[in-house]
This record gives sequence, structure tokens and C-alpha cells, in this order.
Amino acid sequence: MKKSIFITLFSLFSVGLFACPVCDKQQPKILQGIAHGAGPDGNVDYAIVIAMSIIVLITLFYSVKYIVQPKETNSNHIKRTILKFD
Repeated sequence: MKKSIFITLFSLFSVGLFACPVCDKQQPKILQGIAHGAGPDGNVDYAIVIAMSIIVLITLFYSVKYIVQPKETNSNHIKRTILKFD
């Protein structure tokens, strides 16, 4: 049962991951097969995407860093309640 649910969900989500042939022709070469809709209008669009990607990567880095090594030593800190530290 679990296997069939997993296969169904995976197949449903994977259908939307690839661009259709019409959208594939509208995209620049670097984005063909990845994105739907019209392609970027100019260099400003690429700059915005690159800036947002950098912000996301920095946020991800610090999120993982402070989850792995939080540097909180207070015994009443909320992490001890959530993560069940003794």
C-alpha cells in the first residue's frame, strides 16, 4: 500500500517538473526543458534570479549551521524542549 502511494505521488509530482514542447521552444538554451512559460526578458531577470539564489544559499547555510551547532548553553532555552536535550 505504501509503495503504491509513493509511486503515485512521485509520478504526479514528476509530471510538472519538465517543460512541455511548446514552452521548451520559448526558453533560452540554458533553461530549455526546465521552465514553463515565456523566458526571461533581459539581463535584469537573470540578475534578480542570481541575487535571490545567493540569498537562499546564505540562508540555508546559516540555518543548517545553527541547527547543527546552536551555541546556546542556557538550560531553559526552547531548543532543549523541542529537541529533548538532557
